[in-house]
This record gives sequence, C-alpha cells and structure tokens, in this order.
Amino acid sequence: MASINPGRMTHQHDGELVVFHIGMTINRWWRPDLWLPISAEMGPMLRELSTDPESGLLGFTMLIGARGPYLVQYWSSLEKLYAYASAPAQTHRPAWTRFNKRARKAAGAVGIWHETYLVDRAESIFVATPAMGLPKATAIVPVGSRHDRAAARAADGRTSARPSVEPAQ
Repeated sequence: MASINPGRMTHQHDGELVVFHIGMTINRWWRPDLWLPISAEMGPMLRELSTDPESGLLGFTMLIGARGPYLVQYWSSLEKLYAYASAPAQTHRPAWTRFNKRARKAAGAVGIWHETYLVDRAESIFVATPAMGLPKATAIVPVGSRHDRAAARAADGRTSARPSVEPAQ
C-alpha cells in the first residue's frame, strides 16, 4: 500500500503537459465475449509505455465509470502522444485494427472514446493521500505558505509549489 503524505501537497511540473482521457463504453454487458477482448488490449499498451521513459507517458490512473473503464493519462507532449498512437511497430496500432474488426462484427456493442487537453496551467491539492493523479505523474511537493489558496496555485500554474524568486537588482 502506498504511503500517505500527511501534509498538504501539490504538483510541480515545467514544460508541456497533456491530459488524455480514454475509455470504453460497454453497451452490451451481457456479452463479455465482445468487450473483454477489447478491455484486455489496454494492459499491454500501458506496460509498453511505462517501461519506455522516452514514450512521453508521465503517468496514468485507471477509473471505472457507469459505462465502463477509462484512463486519465498524463503526457509530456502532444507530439509524443500522437507518435505513439500512429506508430505501426508499437502495440496501439495493431490493437486499434483489431478493435475496428470486432466493431464491424458487433456494431454498437462496445464504444471507444477519448478527449485530449493541452494544459496551459494546472492547480492541485492533495491532503492526507498517497501520491496520485497529477503529482504522481509529475512531482509531488508540499504546498508553500504563499500557495495556501487554490487561486494562488492556479495563478502560478505548473510551478505552483515553487517560491517566487525576485529578480536581482
């Protein structure tokens, strides 16, 4: 079990940040023969990405929604996300081809969706939790007194936990 950070924590990240949501809607729960094979495709992709530090995947969280599983992924760039999605030698492209073949055989049984967000600024706070979400994907740091309020963290964006440095005069 992950250790609990007892204080007030936030994330720290410099550079481009992409948040990618991807999920599966199970439209025919009574047909696991149609949705289980599709569900099983994500594990190998996540293993491939997680073991390659150059992939661009910073981290992910798996969630279960009312219609099926979905992932929140954090990427270091849009370019790396798109490169992985279209690379024929990596796991995603063959999995996508298999999904499309299955979808034609049982139209509407399973849906796939995604949303991509380029993050200009992000604010976070985690109190008495293990490292999770954005701080787990980037860096988890204590909330400084200057950033005690959400508005102050949001104003500073990705560098919300850093103390401000006055320019030398």
